[in-house]
Amino acid sequence: MTAVALAVTDGMLHFELALACEVFGSHAPDGADSWYRLSLCGPDAVRAGRFRLEPDRGLDGLVGAHTVIVPGWADIDRAPPAELVDAVRAAHKAGARVASLCTGAFVLAAAGLLDGRRATTHWAHTRVLAERHPRVTVDPDVLYVDDDGVLTSAGKAAAMDLCLHLVRLDHGSAVANTLARRLVVPPHRDGGQAQFVTTPVPAPGGHPLDGLFPWVMRRLDRPLTVEDLARQARMSSRHLGRHFRSATGTTPLQWLLTQRIRRAQELLETTDDTVDAIATATGMGTATTLRRHFHRTVGVPPDAYRRTFRARSPTRSSTNPGPEVRLGSVRGLIDG
Repeated sequence: MTAVALAVTDGMLHFELALACEVFGSHAPDGADSWYRLSLCGPDAVRAGRFRLEPDRGLDGLVGAHTVIVPGWADIDRAPPAELVDAVRAAHKAGARVASLCTGAFVLAAAGLLDGRRATTHWAHTRVLAERHPRVTVDPDVLYVDDDGVLTSAGKAAAMDLCLHLVRLDHGSAVANTLARRLVVPPHRDGGQAQFVTTPVPAPGGHPLDGLFPWVMRRLDRPLTVEDLARQARMSSRHLGRHFRSATGTTPLQWLLTQRIRRAQELLETTDDTVDAIATATGMGTATTLRRHFHRTVGVPPDAYRRTFRARSPTRSSTNPGPEVRLGSVRGLIDG
């Protein structure tokens, strides 16, 4: 069981704090061999917004945890407490993976953990973070950044994306997707997706691409083109690209490739199918193509990924893929 320590002090944002508790403090989803042991670490009683918390341990409890999470810091114009900064720095020095949610990046920056690294925070505060900490390479256009065990996220929904990314690293794509479905959130948003899009959140069923995403997911084994997607959406390829960019922050082909890779991850984890069969089931065509894109996207070859995240008892094959992985409406693709 992996120890996760959540740093809590006065002045934390309650949404991100509660979100982390929901992901790492709930019971294990189906398919997980083990789960996390969550502890709240802070000085005495803590107030987060209108909520009062009783920490399990003091801030010294951060040291020894495998993962330390720092929720959003409510007032970025106020320096975070020195004891919090020192505790986060000590945990990282002791070998912990450290992640911040939203403006929690200001705590990591104050601790010096972001010096020489890429990082992000809520788009409204990226300029301030960059000006205040010039040794940090601030990327204002992404949902989250994973820089060698020091992770930062944008605001609200992107904090969930980062938490699911951590689950995916620890337990694999299938478990992360199962947890996402339980939480009714999209399981597929990568860190490089744009955190700020120009389209306001549409009403359910009210976006031009609302029906396209599940249509594509049912056809990942087929050689789909931009023209195929545009024809299904009943618009020109140019209009499709504009709608895709505004809704997802990426291009139709890049989004499609991401879905194929995610499907390949699930099949590698949960079936005995060969890489050739998985390449066919995910529309990659050949094992060579799958290996090239998989290694570039995930960072390891498919065979190595399977050895790391192999489910104990395969229950299905790519010829019988089981329940459809639903993406939900376009609302799930847009960060709040």
